[in-house]
Amino acid sequence: MENGTVLLVDDEQGLLDLLTFTLRKFGIPNLLTATTAHEALELITRHDVSLIVLDVMLPDGDGFDVCRQIRTITEAPVLFLTAKNQDIHKITGFELGADDYITKPFNPTEVAARVQVHLRRMAKLQTLSKAVYDFGHFQLNKQSGQLIVQGREVSCAPMEFLLLAFFCEHPNFIFTVSELYEKVWRPYQEGDEKTVVIHISRIRKKIEPDPGQPQFLVNMKGLGYKLVKKARNVQ
Repeated sequence: MENGTVLLVDDEQGLLDLLTFTLRKFGIPNLLTATTAHEALELITRHDVSLIVLDVMLPDGDGFDVCRQIRTITEAPVLFLTAKNQDIHKITGFELGADDYITKPFNPTEVAARVQVHLRRMAKLQTLSKAVYDFGHFQLNKQSGQLIVQGREVSCAPMEFLLLAFFCEHPNFIFTVSELYEKVWRPYQEGDEKTVVIHISRIRKKIEPDPGQPQFLVNMKGLGYKLVKKARNVQ
């Protein structure tokens, strides 16, 4: 996985050339490039892509819309590359399933370093222990990378899976947002603590019978979040 295929999507050919050169210097040789949304989606359907660096502004589509379509095809990490630095754009990206956000102008070595970190994280996901956590309503299998909810497999983005796995490993323990960020995000990437709350919301939509009244992943007001081992009144 650390030598997986990386897809670079940007309408500036010069920038693609620069990133290609830099990533290869970092020991990432398997690269694909696209300058349009259409070309990017075609490559994703034809190749086993391990990670996608995606520009938000493309000539034939909005990167956010492209990300929605990507998530119907693959759970490969998506790193948004954009000049937009407002919090609302970051939150929108994370809610759509993005894993990281890099704003222009940037240092190409920073992009390469983040790509490396995400590929290592994906490699770790593939080598996790054989533990299977059973919470009745849902099960999480670390070896296969599967989340099963009421007998049906549910798609789970990499950081969602790592966060839920961390909770499953520490049932009934309370963690602050800051602690969750340090323990789950910090080893793999720089980012923003806001993304922790966004990912918790996305996990709830997948594992809770009623996400509006969570019974598993609960907020202990003033303390933090915990995953309840035994939830009551679950059908």
